[in-house]
This record gives sequence, structure tokens and C-alpha cells, in this order.
Amino acid sequence: MGFARFFCFWGKKTMDATLTRIWQMTEPLAASEGMEVVDIELKHEGSRGGRVLRVYLDKEGGPAMEDLTKVSRSLSDLLDENDDVVEGAYSLEVSSPGVNRPLKRPEHFAGFVGKRVRVRTREAIDGRRAFLGNLLEVTPQTIAINQDGRRWEIPFSIIEKFHYEHDWSAQYAARPNSRHRTGQQ
Repeated sequence: MGFARFFCFWGKKTMDATLTRIWQMTEPLAASEGMEVVDIELKHEGSRGGRVLRVYLDKEGGPAMEDLTKVSRSLSDLLDENDDVVEGAYSLEVSSPGVNRPLKRPEHFAGFVGKRVRVRTREAIDGRRAFLGNLLEVTPQTIAINQDGRRWEIPFSIIEKFHYEHDWSAQYAARPNSRHRTGQQ
């Protein structure tokens, strides 16, 4: 399987190179378990400045814990063998992306046309940087979103964050007598 282009929304070129290399190492491991890489993060967290390498994997119907465990162990071994990939100490976490999954690669965007998405841009478009609406279209350079009846064209080059936004209200609207949502006893 070849390495597919993905969109980096990170700041530093060295971070881009590190994450790209980790992505290249992780992709075949995930594919061997029928999964795809959704996102990879390497962040400083906590007051002691510890780093966490988070790898988010998904597949149709969601990944099982056993799938994630296999990839986590294999990736940990591979990173140990190639100790120049991530400098210094870090903790590795491998998980599913959750319901409101981030979208990073062109094929991710195309799979969510017609769905509700949340976008944050690095630069303002007509005075705004945050968008929440239905994804209308994906082109090689832009996405189009319908927010409040207006079509917004957003270039990939200025997207900072982008993820699917599950519409919980629609789920509960289908169950109008649910005591859980109304608080009735």
C-alpha cells in the first residue's frame, strides 16, 4: 500500500517530517488489521512537559480493542527499532478517533459529504474562522460548507482543524418519549 497524501495542520517542518514518518510506519500496520490511520498527534502535555504520541485508527463499524492492541504493540516495537524517529521520551497511545473524528486526508473528506462538520481556519474568511455546517463538496483545493443557508468555500491551505460533528439532537429526536433526554422520571 502506498503512502497517501494527507493534510498537515501542524506548525513546524521538523514536526511535519516526524509525523509523516510515523504515519508511513503506522499505515501498513493498521492496514494489516483492516484499519486506516485517521490522525497522529505528538504533543507536550502535563506540567512536567511529557510528550504523548497519539495514533487514531478506524475501520468500518469501529475498531475492536484487540485490533488496536495489536497495532499498538507492533508500532511500539517498530518505533523502538527506529529510535531516531521520535527524539526523547514519550508515551504511545493508540485508540479510535471517537464519534467526532478528525478529518485529515482527501478520502476522509469525501466520505463525509452531506454530513455535519466543524472547521477552524488559520485565517479569517469574511471575518470568521469557525464554521459548523453540512459538507457540500470536496475539490482538490477546497471544501464547501453550508452554514445557515450560506455556502462557504474554504481552501485546504488555511484549514487548521476539521472534524465530523455528530448531530446528537437528531438521534434523540427520533425517540421523542425518551425519559433520558427530558429528565422525566
